[in-house]
Amino acid sequence: MNRTLENKVVLITGSGSGMGRSHAVLMAERGARVVVHDIDSDRVAETADLVRAAGFPPHAIRVDMRDTDALAEAIAETERSYGPVDVLVNNAGIGGQGLAFGDIDVETFDAMFEVHVRGTFFATRAVIPGMKARRAGKIVNIGSNFAMGGCHFASHYAAAKSAISGLTKSWAREFAPFNITVNAVAPGLLETDLTLGSIGRDRIRAMAAEVPLGRIADPVEISYSVAWLASAETDFMTGQVISPNGGVSIVGI
Repeated sequence: MNRTLENKVVLITGSGSGMGRSHAVLMAERGARVVVHDIDSDRVAETADLVRAAGFPPHAIRVDMRDTDALAEAIAETERSYGPVDVLVNNAGIGGQGLAFGDIDVETFDAMFEVHVRGTFFATRAVIPGMKARRAGKIVNIGSNFAMGGCHFASHYAAAKSAISGLTKSWAREFAPFNITVNAVAPGLLETDLTLGSIGRDRIRAMAAEVPLGRIADPVEISYSVAWLASAETDFMTGQVISPNGGVSIVGI
């Protein structure tokens, strides 16, 4: 069995469902001590049960990513009671992507950036002091393939995920002297409850037909990339954005 994360404390934001839940279960299977986070207590409990069955008993955080003070305190309490965070996966996100430019109002725009960008920034700020003191740590941000090539029905989402790419590259430079690596995974389209609620199954099927590999990913296929970046196998990789997307975006130097 692959145990590349043995005894590592891995905090995954937004791991109550969908892709985040998949990350949590795979990390547990690879030996990690998982911290499950979500705003929904029922979803936290469901993921915690799956993580417990796969590995160590998890720690649970129930807090809104937009409440930065509560988030910082929850992470501090986690480190006091469960152990220092070795790996932070900034996965939390919200729906509302299926909107044309003229249909994106101020509230929707602000919420997109509050969760994806501000949430990622302040969750990271909560764990960085401890990582610097230990001179070790890994940050894995979840971006999007839409940030790489644009998106005609979700410019606010693409913009927020583009900001995550900028944070990834900037933090990689800033934290490198402390042996902290920062990378991002920018997945292609997935069929999760969040995506279904945002753009619907018909659009998902239409987009899947355009993928060179002929299908969209299973969430665990994205989790493999996340778990790899969280492991010691990528100790010499930082500032990179990798995109498991079935060939939708093929770029080179």
